[in-house]
Amino acid sequence: MELRTLGSTGIKVSPLGLGTVKIGRDQQVKYPAGFNIPDDQAVRELLALAWDLGINTLDTAPAYGNSEERLGQLLPHKNDWVIVGKVGEIFENGQSSFDFSAAYTRRSVERSLKRLGRDYIDVMLVHSHGDDMAIIEREEVCETLQQLKREGLLRAVGMSAKTVAGGLWCVENMDVVMATYNPTYTDELPVLQRAAELNKGVMIKKGLQSGHADAAVGGGGVEAALRFVFAQPAVHSVIVGTINPQHLRDNVELVQRIGAG
Repeated sequence: MELRTLGSTGIKVSPLGLGTVKIGRDQQVKYPAGFNIPDDQAVRELLALAWDLGINTLDTAPAYGNSEERLGQLLPHKNDWVIVGKVGEIFENGQSSFDFSAAYTRRSVERSLKRLGRDYIDVMLVHSHGDDMAIIEREEVCETLQQLKREGLLRAVGMSAKTVAGGLWCVENMDVVMATYNPTYTDELPVLQRAAELNKGVMIKKGLQSGHADAAVGGGGVEAALRFVFAQPAVHSVIVGTINPQHLRDNVELVQRIGAG
């Protein structure tokens, strides 16, 4: 697949990025069917396949169970991938909690670097709990991420936003926004449009509706969903969270078929 430059960051990302929640966590996830966390060999094979298919972008988070640790241990070509990480959400004992303080943000980034075995993380996003503007206006996380970027630990910073207001603020003040956009949810279209105007990085979550776009479970079809998302010129990469090798191959083939990669 042909890589795309993530806004003005200079970072080259694949139009499909691989989400890794399923390699680290199987609790409190909203997929149409249950799944088993794959063993180390299956993860190695999945990551190698992704690389061979032209995927260079991985999405992870401390809240994704032991996803970060497993990537640090199992990732081939470790330093050649674009890693998209997150801060703020803590998932323990089946429950999420959040900490957006400066001290916790710094500790979280340093811990992620250690787990991943990296000197820097390419893109670090605030893992919003839903009230984006409260985080932006009352917490220290956004400025702390900017400071960590100045220190060279992060290449680009942004937010995995959950509101139009938060997404627009992120586009105006940070490097990258991760937004939700799919055929059944278009509320955040103004975020994508503003990002295009300002040449900011855009990554899409839930582009396949967490698997519910699949016609096999009653959705409108994966190809239709990808066509819909990539029709927006602002979109640089869509994160897909599959652990099924054939689904991954099929998704890459679809991206190439529709001319997005």
